[in-house]
Amino acid sequence: MDRLKNKVAVITGGASGIGRATVERFAEEGAIISIWDVDSEKGETLSAELIQKGFQTEFRQVNVAKFTEVATAISKVKEKYQQVDIFINNAGITRDASLLKMEEKQWDQVIDVNLKGVFNCGKAAGAVMAEQNSGVIINTSSIVALYGNFGQTNYVAAKSGLIGMTKVWARELGRKGVRVNAVAPGFIATEMVLTIPEKVIEGLSAKTPLGRLGDPVDIANAYMFLASDEASFITGTVLSVDGGLVI
Repeated sequence: MDRLKNKVAVITGGASGIGRATVERFAEEGAIISIWDVDSEKGETLSAELIQKGFQTEFRQVNVAKFTEVATAISKVKEKYQQVDIFINNAGITRDASLLKMEEKQWDQVIDVNLKGVFNCGKAAGAVMAEQNSGVIINTSSIVALYGNFGQTNYVAAKSGLIGMTKVWARELGRKGVRVNAVAPGFIATEMVLTIPEKVIEGLSAKTPLGRLGDPVDIANAYMFLASDEASFITGTVLSVDGGLVI
């Protein structure tokens, strides 16, 4: 239960869904966690709950689409804990519409958070990790980045871009002792996915060889493995965690 003991981990979008499951999983493994989210109420509540249980956490309200906020937050984390060992680029949004109906605002919102936000965080965290000659960055892509999805031009573009950035960063930062990988979740039972009509969810479950949607902790476990020393020779890869949906 101490696979991440004393590792300082930043988890964006950490107040709910997959992010929250990751915060809780990393805490169980001994990590010191900085929860980043735009939802201060959920973030503060989660951090307080974990502190009460004896875990080391803090919350910072950060909009990853704004580089100044990201740079300030990473600087404060480094100042407080002296290091940043793990950075999970988990924050993301959807604004779905078919190509002919998608508005420019919908495109911009998703690209700003899901692609530019990851660039902002990777640049800030990568600088700290390169200086300390160690670290792990994990980017959250999606199976739709590999196979497309109706009505998600913006989301698929962003998540596909993350795969490319992951491979570039792995090449650039490897000699600095920094590993960079991506996880491509399938359909996971989060608040976002559960807004889909029940019949659609049943159809997705039926198409999945394992016969169910993923649980947020399934992705948290993948993050945990890639962040741990057990994955010390893994970099530049994309790990699909989708129950076999795309076989």
